[in-house]
Amino acid sequence: MSNARSSPRPSPSRKPAKSQAQRQAGQSAAVAARKSGSTAAERPPNRGIRAADRRQAIFDAALDEFVERGYAATRLDDVARRAGVAKGTIYLHFKDKQALFQELVRAALLPLIGRLATPAAGVGSVRELLESFAGNFVREIVETRRSAIVRLILAEGPRFPDIADFYYREVVSRGLAGMRALIELGIARGEIRQSGLRDFPQIVIAPAMVAVIWQGLFARHAPLDAAAMLRVHLDLIFGEGRAA
Repeated sequence: MSNARSSPRPSPSRKPAKSQAQRQAGQSAAVAARKSGSTAAERPPNRGIRAADRRQAIFDAALDEFVERGYAATRLDDVARRAGVAKGTIYLHFKDKQALFQELVRAALLPLIGRLATPAAGVGSVRELLESFAGNFVREIVETRRSAIVRLILAEGPRFPDIADFYYREVVSRGLAGMRALIELGIARGEIRQSGLRDFPQIVIAPAMVAVIWQGLFARHAPLDAAAMLRVHLDLIFGEGRAA
C-alpha cells in the first residue's frame, strides 16, 4: 500500500474583485440603459392626473343628466355611463347622488362667490368692484352651462328642500354677506347715497338672477345683453357716470 499522499485539489478559480470605480460605472450604465429603453407606455400612469380627469368627466356627465332629466330622475348609473366610468368609480369620489350634486354646485359657483367676498387688490371704487363681479358673473355663469345649475335649483328647490337649504347655506348666504360688505363700504365712502340698500343686498343681485332666468327661457325670442343691463342697474344705484 502506497504511503504517497494525494495531491490537494485545485481551488476554484475566482474572478478578480471589481474596484469601486468599476462598480459605480456599471451601475451608471445600467441606469442609463433603463432610461433609454423605457417608453411612455411603459411608465406608470400619473394617478393624480387620471383621478382629476375622471372627477371632471363625472362632473360634466352629472351636469348633463341633471339638466336633461331633473334632479329626481337622474340616476348614478346614467351618470357613470355618460362619463365612461364604472358606477363604483363614482362612489370613490361621492357618497351618493346628493353629494355629487352638492360638489357640482360648489365647483361651479363658489369660486365666483369667493372673489366677491375677497376682491382683488388694487381695484378702486365699490362700483368698479361690482362691475368686475357683474362681468365675471356674465362670462362664467350666464353665458355658460353653469347657468343651468341655478335654474335647476330654482325649479327643484321647492320639491327638494335639502337642495334649497344647501344652496342658501353654501352660495346665497355667502353672496349676500359679500354684497352687504361692499354696500356698507360704498355708503361709508359716500359712493352710495341710499343707506337702506345695506338691508336689501338682494336688490343689487336681482338683475343677475333675471339674466340667468331670461337666458334659459326667453333668449331665443329676445336676446338679452346681460352685461349692459347690469351696467344700467349700477347707474341706478351709484348715479350715471359716477364710476371712479
